[in-house]
Amino acid sequence: MTENPQIELNGVAQFPCANCGAELFFNAENQMLSCGYCGSSQIIAAGTEIEKLAYTDFLSPSAELLQPMAKSAMQLTCGSCGATVVFTPPEISRDCDFCGSKIVAQSRAADPLIAPRGVLPFSITSKQVAKALQAWLSSLWFAPNALKEIARAEKIRSVYIPYWSFDSFTSSYYEGERGEHYWETETYFDSGERKTRQVMKTRWHSVHGTISRQFLDCLIPATKSLPRKYLEKLEPWEIMAAKSYDPAFLAGHKAQTYQIVLPEGFERFKEMASAVVREDARQDIGGDEQRVHDCSTEYSNTMFEHLLLPVYSGAYRFNGKTFQIVVNGRTGEVHGDRPYSIFKIALLSIALIILLLIVLMVVAK
Repeated sequence: MTENPQIELNGVAQFPCANCGAELFFNAENQMLSCGYCGSSQIIAAGTEIEKLAYTDFLSPSAELLQPMAKSAMQLTCGSCGATVVFTPPEISRDCDFCGSKIVAQSRAADPLIAPRGVLPFSITSKQVAKALQAWLSSLWFAPNALKEIARAEKIRSVYIPYWSFDSFTSSYYEGERGEHYWETETYFDSGERKTRQVMKTRWHSVHGTISRQFLDCLIPATKSLPRKYLEKLEPWEIMAAKSYDPAFLAGHKAQTYQIVLPEGFERFKEMASAVVREDARQDIGGDEQRVHDCSTEYSNTMFEHLLLPVYSGAYRFNGKTFQIVVNGRTGEVHGDRPYSIFKIALLSIALIILLLIVLMVVAK
């Protein structure tokens, strides 16, 4: 096994097999570049240390800070949903990985962007994903038979999804109230009889204070092509297994370019951080109940990474609607949309009605 050799042929970066010259692909099973013809493998020389970048340096990045994901990488944009995917030849895209539409646009050289700093490689193969999909489909009630087509290995595609990862130190000043419970004896009448009971009340005190927190490795999806509810279900990600970015990881796979730019990603991070900070304020207030009226936060020493995380994505159309399926490229966990077969539901309804009539006839006798 040798270290992966990247060459440039006609302006396109490629990874030829040192044994037979065929194009290599990243093999999720052995985590190496593999040849589909002679079976040889080559190591990807990627480290585990991922360099973090200063957020302020990239608010208005200069040209030298932007580059394609791979040298002379190609990209295609779906005219239906607007998703842009990057790939290295001979990998091609005929259908959109996110909406299932046919892509008729011509591929072109990839645009420069904030290049990925790290990648979490695929660790399960498309055949393993097909089995996971079959198990998922078999668990669905009233699924149309046509849905089984999506469980074929060639119908689900591997694509790296872009994420922003943020580190930031926060200092927050809050104003609020601390509630302390106390009990009072209350008199009441029950059926004319005078009784007493203990009633809990709350005494409120105005408070204010300063709190701080260090946020580390907070992941924010940089895609709009996949529903957020499914991306959240794919978590947690094995970020500790991420490698420093190497274009070899794209061999045989595609990568989506980010649709949420860095400043927008940082705003989404702040929304997430704000909820955590307000909870910290409640903890700092103490007492039995807390009210946080205002909380202002300053962010400093903010660092970020552009990461690529592995997802198998599939989309299919049924009765004029588009349904999406996503699979975690590390665990094989499946989530997605599903249609219902009106025909199967109707058959069950008819069967239940017939069964009910039979029962009524037996009881009547």
